[in-house]
Amino acid sequence: MARKFLYLVVGLIVLALAANFAYRFWGIELLRQALVPSAEVARLSAPGDYGRADLWLARPDKPGNPALWTPDGFQPAENPPAAVFFVHPTSFLDRTQWNAPLNDVAANARAELFLRGQASAFNSSGLVWAPRYRQATFGAFLTSKAQAQQALDFAYRDVLAAFDQFLKEAGNRPIILAGHSQGALHLSRLLVDRVAGKPLAKRIVAAYVVGWPVSITADLPKMGLPACSGPDETGCILSWQSFAEPADPSLILDTFDQTNGFTGQPRKGTPMVCTNPLTGKPNDGAPMEANLGGLLPSRDLSSAVLQKNLVPARCDGRGFLMIGNSPPELGPYVLPGNNYHVFDYSLFWANVRADAERRLKARRKLWPF
Repeated sequence: MARKFLYLVVGLIVLALAANFAYRFWGIELLRQALVPSAEVARLSAPGDYGRADLWLARPDKPGNPALWTPDGFQPAENPPAAVFFVHPTSFLDRTQWNAPLNDVAANARAELFLRGQASAFNSSGLVWAPRYRQATFGAFLTSKAQAQQALDFAYRDVLAAFDQFLKEAGNRPIILAGHSQGALHLSRLLVDRVAGKPLAKRIVAAYVVGWPVSITADLPKMGLPACSGPDETGCILSWQSFAEPADPSLILDTFDQTNGFTGQPRKGTPMVCTNPLTGKPNDGAPMEANLGGLLPSRDLSSAVLQKNLVPARCDGRGFLMIGNSPPELGPYVLPGNNYHVFDYSLFWANVRADAERRLKARRKLWPF
């Protein structure tokens, strides 16, 4: 498993190179031309039967489960007490269609790489389920076309169906929700539809809505859980978006500020949830010495090692996470604007792992299962 581990982002090499080159030299319009589909959204069938094992990238009974990967010195728990529902980020880069087929070999292989570097942080706390879903292609995030929202809605239907099946299979275990990027977007909608105002909210250890902006005033009131106010709090939401300095988050804010939140109120100018993954505290700062370990790839990208004191972290401005002005050299994977989006989990892998363990312990004291 480790030999196949390409540090989350081998599948995004083409994306990152294209994004940096096109954005820096020709701007967002040519980036859109390169990545936004021109086709109409196909009429997709209803979600599949998520009782079938083959519709999951990770589940407790899956041989070769990619979410069970760990770096040297760590092991997944044999029978962890919680159940983890993880929604992977965009791994479909095709511009010929808006939604990924469930059997797309390249997209599924990239998604498995994401699970190794992201979902693996939770395998000491819970059994991990991660569905295949007909994700929207990357270009859907670069346009305001109606087809883009339709593609995201199609993807979300699959995530909801998978989550409902997950609840049946997870039994009465405490639940950790986690996702990244497109996966975090779907997770935020799921919180509104399946958690807010429901008895299920009492079972949530924490929701890691990472790599997607969450407005404190326009989104959070409808998401059913508060933002985490401290490292030992449970039943709360964590979120962060990583940038090196000097940071230029305009590509995110330009889109974010044109939309309304779950409350119906404009997101423009509103502060975003920013949890410091090094401390588990909101709007906090911490030196690199607080970093328990982030993942770094080998030269041939065949494995990864954990390095302590990798980067500092502090919440700044409207709610972006700054990782200093001298982060490790990660090549073409860094996106325009010094955006370390791809590394939101991996830079803080050991801290995220410890955070989930700590919040689970606190949850079990309040609600024994």
